[in-house]
Amino acid sequence: MEKQATYSISELASEFDVTTRSIRFYEDQGLLSPRRRGQTRIYSRQDRVRLKLILRGKRLGFSLAETRELFDLWDETVSGSEKQLKLLLDKIHQRRSALEQQLNDIAMVQLELDSAEARCQEALEELASKKQQKANSA
Repeated sequence: MEKQATYSISELASEFDVTTRSIRFYEDQGLLSPRRRGQTRIYSRQDRVRLKLILRGKRLGFSLAETRELFDLWDETVSGSEKQLKLLLDKIHQRRSALEQQLNDIAMVQLELDSAEARCQEALEELASKKQQKANSA
């Protein structure tokens, strides 16, 4: 499918496993700009690449605003690629840092859950023991 010069919205939706509504949303956000033939949207190779980058950025946790910022830098000038790459590296470092913090937070919550679970188990065993003692003394 990559060799095509143009794509329909349904072709892109099928290829990238997204809804046509999502693609129209990205268009509304100014991230994609297909040509029109009447009511029909005609997406270029550049639109296809942008959609691929939008979805990749989304998987990496980038907001649409961050993706737009990267696109704007690229579109701005020929030197946009250097600025874009530096900004992307900065975004990657920020995202990695946020993920490391989330991992630490998850580990802490898991420890707290383990502790709460152990206390609950002990309390249940204590209740069972008291019930057994009552039954034995009756």
